[in-house]
Amino acid sequence: MSEASPLLEFFRRGEVARDVRLLAAQGGFAPRADEQLGILVLLLDDPDPEVRTTADATLNAIPVPALAGFLAKPDISLDLREFFADRGIFPDEDVTIDFDKALIDTGEEDDPDLEDEGLDHESVLTKLQKMTFPQRLKAAVKGSKEIRMILVRDTNKMISAAAMSSPKMTEQDVEAIAGMGSVSEDVLRMIAHKRIWLKNYKIVLRLCKNPKTPVAITMNLLQRIMEKDLKQMSTDRNIPEPIRIAARKKVVAARK
Repeated sequence: MSEASPLLEFFRRGEVARDVRLLAAQGGFAPRADEQLGILVLLLDDPDPEVRTTADATLNAIPVPALAGFLAKPDISLDLREFFADRGIFPDEDVTIDFDKALIDTGEEDDPDLEDEGLDHESVLTKLQKMTFPQRLKAAVKGSKEIRMILVRDTNKMISAAAMSSPKMTEQDVEAIAGMGSVSEDVLRMIAHKRIWLKNYKIVLRLCKNPKTPVAITMNLLQRIMEKDLKQMSTDRNIPEPIRIAARKKVVAARK
């Protein structure tokens, strides 16, 4: 798992409350496969014995073929492969799984309204305001597009990171988020550090044009921007001056 996972980092730094750790150990909120597996393995060393034993039981409940297919990914660490080898599970390239989905989801009692795409904005806001933190975390991962688009702007960094880690997050969603001025720098960094999303030119362009994207990230992405868009960026007053200047220089250099 070579790409950094902000969601996993919250658990690694010990910044997650026990009720949320237990929910994750149960497989009750289900981010993408790599993050879910990383969290479950990490929780095997949790200071709370119930969290540890629950995480172990959840790992044991994941179908072996799904784990074998996951371990065959080329970017899986040697440590993780050795961990599962000790459990008798080895990579199998012949198994095909959806890496964007959770490996296990035990949320049988999910609120059906969470996934209702027909709820209006006000109803969604009212519902979210009444939720506990674990419920909002779950909603960020499993909820409708309306819910994800609200929670990706949440002031709590773990909630916004969970929304970005939702298996339901599409490239079209990310395109929209990359252009938002109301999301945090952390969310924009998550987008910029995910290679699969950076294959989408519209996402790269929106990141570069978003004044909240850290300048260092935008500078690195400018090499991917087409000349016609660089020209427009060079005169856009909403874009930080160092970016406008760099875009202008690239336009001039391209014409020599």
